Amino acid sequence: MSFFKSDIVKQELKEIAQLQEKISSNIFSTLDMDKEEKIRHINTLEDLLNKQKILYTRLCLSDDPDAIEMKEKINESAKFIGTSNDVPNVSVIFNNMTELISRLKKQLQDE
Repeated sequence: MSFFKSDIVKQELKEIAQLQEKISSNIFSTLDMDKEEKIRHINTLEDLLNKQKILYTRLCLSDDPDAIEMKEKINESAKFIGTSNDVPNVSVIFNNMTELISRLKKQLQDE
């Protein structure tokens, strides 16, 4: 079965799209959010990141040509936005983003 015909992958992609829509619809109002709204927004970012990490891992493990192509496009996009050649793969970016989200959550909780 093709990678993108899998029901699990279809569901993950749908959830990722929904989370991206939710985040993008709130992006310009984050400065006006109260503490609880900011925490919910950051939790949504964290959920999105976790789902993206899982999908990327699946792409890396798949031998499906479409999955390999998507993984390569993601890696190229990472380079396009300024990732240096010393970053071995997108997993490093995911780990950095996870750390950033953790710091933001801690900072908000400490306020």
